[in-house]
Amino acid sequence: MFSFFHKKIFLVDYLHGLVDMHNHILPGIDDGAKTVDDSIDLIKGFSEFGITNFVCTPHIMNNYYPNTPETIKKSFEILKKEIENLGLDTIKIDSAAEHMIDDNFESILQNNAVMSLKNDYLLIEMSYLQPSFNFDNAIGEIAKHTYFPILAHPERYVYFHRKYGTYLKLKKQGILFQMNLSSLNSESYGSEVQKIGQKLLEDKLIDFIASDVHNLRQLNLIKETKISRKTLNVVLPVIDQTIKTFY
Repeated sequence: MFSFFHKKIFLVDYLHGLVDMHNHILPGIDDGAKTVDDSIDLIKGFSEFGITNFVCTPHIMNNYYPNTPETIKKSFEILKKEIENLGLDTIKIDSAAEHMIDDNFESILQNNAVMSLKNDYLLIEMSYLQPSFNFDNAIGEIAKHTYFPILAHPERYVYFHRKYGTYLKLKKQGILFQMNLSSLNSESYGSEVQKIGQKLLEDKLIDFIASDVHNLRQLNLIKETKISRKTLNVVLPVIDQTIKTFY
């Protein structure tokens, strides 16, 4: 009886209908899918557990992945055409970007070269090594341009782990949080990231959840992820909110 109530469950069994609003499935423009065949393999893998709606968000990162709306649109059209050629009628894709808050971010923002989600939301990230030196100013500029900032995978910024109050300060600035599905698996980014992700969920600080998938290995980790009933109870409202916002 004890083991029944504490049995782990598979996360993917509860992802049907999720809009994956952060992923790297567009081919050939960042560290995600390399070819259109890679993209299709990922899409087919997602569809096995009911995710068929994607907002593709390649990196825009100065000096590393200096994508533009033009390069992203070109890759997007290649993938969209292949989806049509294969008759994958249930698949829906849109395009946006994951913007690194770096020394070029405010310039592309001023020049309207950012790519938003649903017109209103801007997906942003920082380095895993240290916070962006211009982060607060960038958030102010994002607000001036009437976007809602979504900070990608806050649970992965280890420099905040021992300063948990920083998360609360960011939320007070109006920043939304998007958690990675695979952060609930300790084999993805480690047990510390899993622990912080769990706490952010329990404290109701996470607004959206998505895959951030770059390759099949990461997708398989999501497929293998088991969670407790307690975790399911706090993640289900986030899944629902993600669907309602981005469908």
